[in-house]
Amino acid sequence: MSDVKIILNESEIPTHWYNVVADMPNPPLPPLGGDGKPVSPEQMLAIFPGPLLEQEMSAERWIPIPEPVREIYRLWRPTPMFRAYRLEQALGTPAKIYYKHEGVSPAGSHKVNTSVPQAYFNKMVGINRLTTETGAGQWGSSISLAGQMFGIEVRVYMVKVSYNQKPFRRSMMQTWGAEVFASPTDMTNAGREALAADPNNPGSLGLAISEAVEEAASRKDTNYSLGSVLNHVCLHQTVIGQEAKKQFAKVNDYPDMVFACCGGGSNFAGAAFPFLADKAAGKQVRLVAAEPSSCPSLTKGVYAYDFGDTSGYTPMMKMHTLGHDFMPPSIHAGGLRYHGGSPLVCQLYHEGLIEAVAVPQIATFEAGVQFARAEGIIPAPESCHAIRACIDEALRCKQSGEKKTLFINLSGHGHFDMASYDKYFAGELTDYDYPAEAVKEALKRLPKVAA
Repeated sequence: MSDVKIILNESEIPTHWYNVVADMPNPPLPPLGGDGKPVSPEQMLAIFPGPLLEQEMSAERWIPIPEPVREIYRLWRPTPMFRAYRLEQALGTPAKIYYKHEGVSPAGSHKVNTSVPQAYFNKMVGINRLTTETGAGQWGSSISLAGQMFGIEVRVYMVKVSYNQKPFRRSMMQTWGAEVFASPTDMTNAGREALAADPNNPGSLGLAISEAVEEAASRKDTNYSLGSVLNHVCLHQTVIGQEAKKQFAKVNDYPDMVFACCGGGSNFAGAAFPFLADKAAGKQVRLVAAEPSSCPSLTKGVYAYDFGDTSGYTPMMKMHTLGHDFMPPSIHAGGLRYHGGSPLVCQLYHEGLIEAVAVPQIATFEAGVQFARAEGIIPAPESCHAIRACIDEALRCKQSGEKKTLFINLSGHGHFDMASYDKYFAGELTDYDYPAEAVKEALKRLPKVAA
């Protein structure tokens, strides 16, 4: 049986972003400054534009999407959703598996869903220069593209291990006009301190964030742009889940379980949050975040206030954390190498409204190859985590005979990650055990916050 593409008319691209805060049983906890008090909007205006801060702090259920943003969304949205018939047959499962392909965007991942509005709102307030960080390069590529569309200069601090592993992601950013530097660099205090402590430091998202924030805070003409974690980023990504719900309705189906990979949390939030609204209304649906077992912030982190970056430049956020100066292993899913996560995702996990599972590196590539050989699409290493978790559930259905409907958010394609696949085929990848002692040490240095 051939795959069935479920098509939406471009008029069905969402007109509003969905804000999960409106349906959370408890209001989100505020970010705190160094004095332990909630951060004021005035403090945040040093690196973010006013319209994004309004979204960050909003409790309104629906936030209008500006028409100039929807106009650019039309380049790739609505993204297609497929029934994975071939994968179902390969697994011999009675479960139905669907996947939504966010890799059809110009940058190859879901990240452009937020890079475009972030560039737009910065341009609105007269900002013509942005700094940011990137792990595997999907976010760096996306904000570079958006910057080019709105005439904004972009400087990207790319985690060094990914800078070396994924040179073509770097080339994409440069093609769209961005400057790209391997983090840690000698251009910032945070980078110089990290290199002084370890000249071979492989970098981390937390450290790259420190460098980007430090530069943005030191220049009046520059703002900072973040590709995950923050509320407004999760908000922008909800176009994914909203479209998916319409696509399921077209075939009179609905998922029993939703799977998405989770590092900072924006991809998971984008796929899952619109379904969480249904859950709040009494519908039964399980929402599963899949993270790497080598960087298991949700499944093994501590729920506490911590900095979003290594050097402590950002406000403190309540999240599941492995410690802000935890240095994760150099896995090939670079976009998931983050010590913490979205405060919204973490709070919902803490309150038992979503689930999380940690999966090892080799098993994720096994799943990615199996998916590619069945469905034809080569997934990004990050996306392979969600595929692994879904395949495991489909195999459980095979054993039990349950006829569940499973949904994967395929967050991006793996065309620029083939060096990682090469290492998998050569048997050069290894699984990393949970580094309990390293995390234990990092957690000792959590900031002290009054209860």
